[in-house]
Formats: sequence, structure tokens, C-alpha cells
Amino acid sequence: MATIVPEISIIVPVLHEAARINHALAAIRNLEGSDHCEVIVVDGDPGRSTLDAIRDPDVRRVASDPGRGPQLNSGAGAARGDILLFLHVDTFLPAGGLTRISETMGEERCVGGSFSLAFDSDRFLHRILAAAASWRSRFSRIPFGDQGIFIRRTYFHDIGGFGNFAVMEDVDLMRRIRRRGDRIHILNGCVRTSARRLEKEGAGYCLVRGLVFHSLFSIGVSPDRLRRYYPVCVGDPSQVDKVKPDKEFQSV
Repeated sequence: MATIVPEISIIVPVLHEAARINHALAAIRNLEGSDHCEVIVVDGDPGRSTLDAIRDPDVRRVASDPGRGPQLNSGAGAARGDILLFLHVDTFLPAGGLTRISETMGEERCVGGSFSLAFDSDRFLHRILAAAASWRSRFSRIPFGDQGIFIRRTYFHDIGGFGNFAVMEDVDLMRRIRRRGDRIHILNGCVRTSARRLEKEGAGYCLVRGLVFHSLFSIGVSPDRLRRYYPVCVGDPSQVDKVKPDKEFQSV
């Protein structure tokens, strides 16, 4: 029997997300076009706590060294799809998101892209931060990982994949693409990302830390040093059911 090659490989890096993972996977399965995708969950926990919690038998499970860069690279190495979609466990695609990725990547000049950003919060400051992040990514062509980065698999491997960093791996990859003069497309539709880090650490603190991180990384400060000031954010299990993945969000 011939092996069916998926069009899109959805790679979800996780660490201590047993309470959230099945909700996230159900949201992916509910998307139009998900039957043409494979889903790969990459766990950075040596105890495989999130992998062991997965109920979907069709999800591919990959154990990895911890750190978002190594986890994403492990997932990409296992992927079979022509397009790689790197999706955080607390980020939800808009309705029709997979179709829009396929259509965008049908343009040969486009090597990858992302969505615009919205948070699952009605707070005005959170909406402003999301809009600012979306504007910044359109201007710089350097989207963040929580915007749902997608890229051609062959191109990803040709440029060396992500750096083996725990933080700033998304910025580093996009900067390398931009230096090559290749095209990154930022879609108008918004992914919806959990505001749990903003709620836990404070929106102002997260904003200032992001600006400082970018500045220090630009002048050569090691991501390993920056990682000390970016704690792993694990959600409150009691809040998981409050995340509704079926609503279309637009930026302000």
C-alpha cells in the first residue's frame, strides 16, 4: 500500500503541557484540511509527561532534548510534509488557516510566512501589544514563533534549520532568511495565542524584556544567557477549558 505523504507537517513543541495538549490537538483536528496534515508533538521532558497524556492515536510522538530550538529541529527531522508549520501548544489557527497556508505556499517565490497575532484576552493593553507585534512583523519580516511560522521543508533544511537555542530561535531563523533576500509572507488573519505569560508576569514587563532581548541578541549576547531570564510558562490546568479555538480573531 502506498504511503500517503502529508501536505503540511504541524510540529508542536511542548514541556509539561499534559493538561493542555489534548485541547490543542482537538483544535487542530477540527480545522478544515487537517486530514491532509500530520501532527508531530515534540516533548522536551525526559519523563515524556506530555507525550504520555496524548489520547489521539494518530499523533506522532517525538522525544527531544529540552529547548525550543532543539525540539523544533527534532520535529522537522521527523516530518514528511512539504510544508512545516511550527505551532505553539497555546496558539490556535484561525478558521481556514491551513488552507491559507497551502494557498500562500503555492506561490513559488514565497519560502515561508506566519499569521498576524491576537491574544485570547479582551484587555486593551493586550490587544495593543498584539497589534504592535503584528505591525512589527510586517515591517521587519521577522515574525515571532507564537504567530504560527510556516516554511518549506526543503528550504528549512537547506538553511540549517533553527539554531539550537532555547530562546530567540525564531528571530535567528527569520533574520537568516531575510539576509538571503527570500520572501516571508505575513497573512492578515490572526492566530490566537494564550495571554497566560502576560497575565503571570505582567504585560509591561514582557514588553520591556522582549525589547531588551532583541537588542542584546543583535549585539551578540548568547541566547543561553538570555534564557536565564525567560522562565518556562506552564498554564494553570483550571484555565484550559476557557480557551475557545473556534473563534476568528482580528487585530485591532
